[in-house]
This record gives sequence, structure tokens and C-alpha cells, in this order.
Amino acid sequence: MLLISFDLGLKCDANGSFIDQDAPPLPHTDAPLTDWTPYNDRAEFETAEFLFTRNQMSAKQIDTLLDLWAATLIKHNDAPPFANHKDMYASIDATPLGDTPWKSFTTCYNGVRPKQDVPPWMDGQYDVWYRDPLQMVRSMLANSGFDGGIEFSPYRNYTAEDKRYWKNFMSADWAWNQVDVIAQNEENHGSTFVLLIIGSDKTVVSVATGQTEYHPLYLSIGNIHNSIRRAHRSGVVLIGFLAIPKSTKEHNNDIKYRNFRRQLFQCSLAKIFESVKPFMDTFDVTRFPDGHFRRIVYGLGPYIANYPEQLILSGVVQNWCPRCLANRKDLDGAQPCLHRREAHTELLVEQLTYKQAWYEYGIIADVVPFTNNFPRADIHELLSLDILHQIIKGTFKDHLVDWVGDYLQLTHGARHAAKIMDDIDRRIAAVAPFAALRRFPDGRGFRQWTGDDSKALMKVYLAAIEGHVPQDVVRTFSTFLEFCYIVRREALTEDDLVKLQDALDRFHKYREIFEATGVVSTFSLLHQHSLCHYILLIRLFGAPNGLCSSITESKHIKAVKEPWRRSSRFNALGQMLLTNQRLDKLAAARADFEARGMLHGSCLSNALGELRRHVRLHVYEPQNQSVEVDAGEIVDGPTVESHVGLALTPHMLICCVRNVHTLSLELDLPCLPLLIQEFIHDQYYSEDPNPPEFDPATAQVFLGKVTIFNSAAASFYAPSDLSGTGGMRREHIQATPSWRAGQPRHDCIFVNMGADFDSPMGGLAVARVLCFFSFNYRTSHYPCAIVHWYSHVLEGRDPDTGMYVVTPTTTGDDVPDISIIHVDCIFRAAHLIPVYGPDFIPKISPHDLYDMFNSYYVNRYADHHAFEIA
Repeated sequence: MLLISFDLGLKCDANGSFIDQDAPPLPHTDAPLTDWTPYNDRAEFETAEFLFTRNQMSAKQIDTLLDLWAATLIKHNDAPPFANHKDMYASIDATPLGDTPWKSFTTCYNGVRPKQDVPPWMDGQYDVWYRDPLQMVRSMLANSGFDGGIEFSPYRNYTAEDKRYWKNFMSADWAWNQVDVIAQNEENHGSTFVLLIIGSDKTVVSVATGQTEYHPLYLSIGNIHNSIRRAHRSGVVLIGFLAIPKSTKEHNNDIKYRNFRRQLFQCSLAKIFESVKPFMDTFDVTRFPDGHFRRIVYGLGPYIANYPEQLILSGVVQNWCPRCLANRKDLDGAQPCLHRREAHTELLVEQLTYKQAWYEYGIIADVVPFTNNFPRADIHELLSLDILHQIIKGTFKDHLVDWVGDYLQLTHGARHAAKIMDDIDRRIAAVAPFAALRRFPDGRGFRQWTGDDSKALMKVYLAAIEGHVPQDVVRTFSTFLEFCYIVRREALTEDDLVKLQDALDRFHKYREIFEATGVVSTFSLLHQHSLCHYILLIRLFGAPNGLCSSITESKHIKAVKEPWRRSSRFNALGQMLLTNQRLDKLAAARADFEARGMLHGSCLSNALGELRRHVRLHVYEPQNQSVEVDAGEIVDGPTVESHVGLALTPHMLICCVRNVHTLSLELDLPCLPLLIQEFIHDQYYSEDPNPPEFDPATAQVFLGKVTIFNSAAASFYAPSDLSGTGGMRREHIQATPSWRAGQPRHDCIFVNMGADFDSPMGGLAVARVLCFFSFNYRTSHYPCAIVHWYSHVLEGRDPDTGMYVVTPTTTGDDVPDISIIHVDCIFRAAHLIPVYGPDFIPKISPHDLYDMFNSYYVNRYADHHAFEIA
């Protein structure tokens, strides 16, 4: 990899004077390691953090717990960390870090009023609550937890083949171009460019209480890595609640009311960010995660918003594109199309009438975007891509899935179409369980779709409709999914952008079947049109998964919905603001204590260590053991080599230890002793380049005890999926006679056969795990898996679905091809979906699926990591 960057981000002192670039940073703090201010000790801090942040216990329950705790300590003349909830809250409020207070301002309508029947919205007072974004950014930049995950200057990445690739925001062109402009002022040379990423989106916290809505405003910075922003490690913060004007039904369509809502939104944003504006031309000085001070020049970066919010931001008419000048009646007819720009819009507003601007260019002439008040900011350029709403919810759910239903009705009539849809639902419901794959026990027949529902359905829908729809419909879905999964990559190369454009072109070609069959009359659809802008925006802003609105929607839960549930529901906003402030204080305190090395180990182990230093005591101390997590969990921490290990505990339903003969009978596998013989032979000669052939007559025999396990855990690097800050992810591979007290479950796996293995999947084979076990032989311990192999039906991928097709392998006498492998050969779990064909299927249990069909698709859409390897 080659890297080119600007000579920016030079270290300076607190006054902004440059210093020796090799100088060590100043101490993070002068406070001693015993200073837990405002808490008395570690136990007090972690108690407050556990009860308020993790458990979210109510005030009454906190009081009850502390009373019970106090009752156990009275006889020792001791007391719990806090007297009651008020005492705990007071300690949290006294935390000096993370203390950015909430402010507010009030706005109202000040335009022309009618002489009679004044609409109620004209008399309303609208409160906007916010926290100073300048202080919030300074706090983020000082967060030592971001050290190693933040960039000080724009850069460009190149592969070994000298091809450009885009990853984090600072690796893209927009930041690079901004620095060119900033550098025209020589006083800014050596400064760090810090760009503000803003996001906003209305959210409903309760439908039952009268559609209770809030309009939160979020802030991040483009300098931190995408993985940190996606992981919500304080990389995205809540900075405001925008006002939501309400009107009566009589006035909802009043043009004055609509314009007031738009301008209230714009003016609120301009007011909130005015504290940052002075430092967009000249530098500010603040501390960075590495402990050094640097000069900073700020700028407004991408704005994360869904389509309705983008229209308000850009002042563009409904059904028009806020990024380009494509006509709303034929959005894809004249691609590529000129892009909107602030200067061009202002010129059109000057030269055209209000109606001309509206109908010919989709411009609302009396809306002034808030970015017009800030240097180097053009809202049309800053609107980010939105994978969640444009691709997942929009193109997939609202268009393609609905079109399939419409096609079936037009082609087969309502009655037979309903039968086919029922069969598609049975196919979806029958899909075998897989790590982090949402189950659909009733197919796609659920009342309210969420983004997670759409993401899960995308993984299994293609195989479910294949056989019931024409070839071009199947290819429409496969090319669309290819586009979607390429876009979600952690980093995209020039070759990826070529593949992306090719997938989009093929998608446009194959989707024409829906027009030819009368399902749609036009493809002038905004969500699908937005896909045309992705390649340009990747070049400007880097990998799209760092700017998707799924980041802000996920933040809704912690910043809005949970604080609302913790409130009394009466004047809830003030309580929500206080809750968020306390959460930020606790998070800032934890970051500070971690930076000083005060949170190593557990609280108990730390206390026992203190006891041992003062008194020679023998105290029972729980061993630090890793804990098994649910399938598909993130693994926080640094990137490490992929690995697989058996479960921490053996199979416990019955005796987990048995001899080879007993296990052979349980598995109905008479050849098990021979398989173990062959396995030991292969292991013994694994380093020999010319091993002797296996001969059962002379090979070493093992008939001893084996220990059975129900699962194994695979940890691997999968940054495009739900993962930790280091991109690591863990999943459990099951091989159990009873999954969750029900039927047996035996998962499939990818097996690493080596680079020389002749496989369409580049050295990976597919197998199904029949059993996990381990045994000791002589001086060696062997963790193993008994597997049933699958072989490829086709040399390459199926041309329609884009997936490999495999079949269970048998020997010459139709005996299943089974062998034993070391768990180190397992790469990760694989997900297979049957090749259903045109036939209807009965209701099938997911646990029986792998035993009922002759051929299966290797589901490359199970997750983004599977897409890369399959």
C-alpha cells in the first residue's frame, strides 16, 4: 500500500506555537492514580456507571437496592457507595469531564399575519435545545480512546498495483480539496482540518401517546475512522433537539406554514453552529487524543439525512433530486446530469419567477440553506449517501419486493399469485438458522417493516423467489444485491468502482422486465436514481458505510428512546436532556480513568490485590475466563488473526465423555475408528512434504475417551459487518443434538483446504459439521470436527443468482463422504439455501432443511464477509 498525504497536523503548544515534532506529549493529567474525583474509589464509580448507564435502573429501584446493600453492611459498621439515588445523581452531576451544558433559544413566526383567523402556528413559541458544537468537538478530539483511530490530514491510498482506493473519510477527495482552499491562507499552514459531520432525523418514541416525536441533531467528525463512528464509541454525539412546529389539519397545506417550517429548520442550524464559524477561516487550538495540541481549521462536512430531510436542507421540491438537475419525470433519462450548486441555484432564483424555478428546476426560491452562511459549504455537495433508505428500505423493500407481488398478480391472477406468495413465505420460513440471521417463521408477512427486517430479508429472498419468477427478475435481484454488497465494503478500489458501475448497468438492463410486463410505467424513481451518484460520492467521501443514516438511527435508541422511557413522560424533554448529560459525564469519566490506566482488570480483582498488599490472605478469586457470546457478536479490541476454538464447556445434557465405540453408535458411523486413525496419521505427517500413504493395517489406533462439544466459536476480521473497532466479529458454529431444547442443529462451514486446492472458491470447501469433539493422544491434544463434505455442481457461480451451487458428496457406493478435520482448518460458518426450483414445498422445519434437498446455494448474501469469500 502506498500513501500520499499533506504535511498537516503539526504539533504545537497550548498557545498555537509549533514545537519539536518529536517532543513527547504532556501528561494527560496531573491527578494521581488514586484520584477518582468526584467518586471516592473505583467501586463507587463503577456502581454509578452500572446502575445508570448499563442497567438503567429507576430511582425507586436504586433506593431499594441501596437499602438492601446497607442492611448487609450495618453489622460491619460500613455503608454502600451511595446513600440513595439523589446521592448517586449528585456525584454524576459533579463529574467535571463531559460537562457541556444544554442551552436553548426560542423562535417564532414574525411575518405578515392575516387580520382575522390567525393560524395557531403563527402564535406558537418554538424552543430549540442544543449543546455548543465547538465544545463538543473539542471534547471528542481530546478523547484518548480515539488515539490510533484518527487522521490529522487528508491522504490518498494506493494499492501495490498503483490503483487508488477509498476507505475512511480523510482518504477521499472532498477533504483533500478543502485543504487546498484553506492553505491559500499561509497562517493556516501546518494546521489540522477538522470537518463536522452532521445528522438529523425525526423519530417517534411512542405512537400510543399521540405520536410523540422528537427531532434530534447529531454530530461527528470526519477525522475519526469509519469503524469508530459505526461502533458508537462516543464518535457520534447528540448535540440538539430541533423544534417540530405543529398545525391544525386546516392549515397543514398552507404554503406559508410549509415555508416557515423550512426556514425554522435552516435558521436553527445556522444558530447552533455559529460558535464554530469564526474558526473556519482562522485556526483554533485544542488537544488531540495523542496528548498533543494542534491548530485546527473547521469546516462543515457531509450531512447525513433521509430524503425528506434532504429536501428541507436543500430547498428542493418533492420528487426532484437534491443533488442533480435531472428532471423529476425522467430522472435516469439523461445521465450523467449536471449537479446542483449553490451559485447556480442563486442565479436561477434571481433570473426566474417563483413558478419557473419550482416547475422547471425543482427549486423553492424562498428557502435559504443554512450552509450559505458558512465558508466552503454547499449543501447540494454535502448531502451524503444513504444506504439504509435509498438501497435497503427504498429500492429493495418499497420497489423490488412489491414489484414481485405485482408481477405475480398480473401474470397468474390474484388467487394463484396468493398460492405462490404462500410458497415463497414457506421457503423463507424454512431457511436454516445462521449466525445473526433474523428468522421469519411466517415468511415476509409481518405488519411493520423495520430497516433490520429489510436487511435480513435481503439475505434470503433471492433463493426463495427463484423458480417462481422469470430469469430476468432473478437477475434483477442478483445484480442489485451485488451493487449493495460492494457498496458496503470497508474500502473500495478503482476496480471495485468499475464492478459497481457494471452491476448498476446490468440492474438497469434486467429491471426492464417489470416495465415490459406492465408492473411499472416508469423508472423515474428517486431511490433508484440516487444509485447513479454513489461512485462520485465514494470518491468524495470514502466508503459509504461510514456515513449511512443507520448510524444516526441506531443512535436514536441510546440518545432519545431509552431516555424517554426513563422519563416520567410529563415534560419529558428536560429529563431526557439531563439523562444524556449524565451519560456523557460517565462516558467521559471512564475515558479519563482508562487513559490513566486505572481500570485494568475487574473491580474485584483490583480490591483483592490491594488486600494482598496489606494482609497475607488466601481469598477465593474467580478466574478470568472468556465468556461465550451469542452468534454474530462484535469483538471489541484490536485486529487479530482469525481463529476457531471449541466451546468453553463440553456437552452437558448427558455425559460429555465417552469412548470411540459409543460415539460411533450414537452417530451411526461405523467407520469412526478408521476415520480417527486416518486423522492421527495426517496430523503426524502434517509437516512431511512426502507423507506415506495411509494404511489402516499399520496406522496407529485410538479407541480411548473423547469429549463432546456442542459448538465452536469462530473469530474473524469482518469490518463491513457488525464488528468491533478493530473489525473483529465472532460467531458460534453449532453441532448439537438439541438446539434450545428443541430439534438438533448441525451447521455448515467453510473449510480452508490451502492455496493449492482446486476450488471455485479459492481454497475453501464447504462441509456440514456432524460433531465437535476432542481427545488426547500421547502428548498431543486434538480439537476436531466430524464433517460431511459438499461438492460443487457447477464450475462457477450460477449465472442467474450469482451464487455457487453445492451438493452433499457421496462415495462410489452412495455412502456419505465423511471425514475428521482439525478445528484449525475451519474458516467460519457457511449458510446454504436449497435450490427450490419451480415446485411448491410443504411446511419444513429449518432444522430438517439440510437433509431434504439435493442441491444448495452457498448463500453469499448471508453477510458481507460471506459475500467476499463466496
